[in-house]
Amino acid sequence: MEHKQKTVRRNKGGRPKKGAADKLKYRLTVKMATSDYYTLKGKARGAGISAGEFLRRCMRDGQVKERLTPEHTGYVRQLCGMANNLNQLAHKANAAGFVTVRMECRILVARIEELLNLILL
Repeated sequence: MEHKQKTVRRNKGGRPKKGAADKLKYRLTVKMATSDYYTLKGKARGAGISAGEFLRRCMRDGQVKERLTPEHTGYVRQLCGMANNLNQLAHKANAAGFVTVRMECRILVARIEELLNLILL
């Protein structure tokens, strides 16, 4: 007589297994110069992701955008306010003449240049 053995699978817990499309099963070795390696690490750190994820996104999307720091976000807000001031000065200059707003324009341009230098550094 034949004995049929029942194999009972018990749920051991844990996360569900990944599908074949989601698994990272291929390893790729890339040789690069020291400067390229540190550039990659710096850009990945700036984007807040691992170097491997950075390279996967570059391959898939063609680009990875770096997050803005809170400091740079504040600078952008200040520039937006200055752009509004510049539009108001241009309107005033068209109405009353450039001579009346010349100094205000020079001061605003100097502040904009100062902010741009802070952003670019």
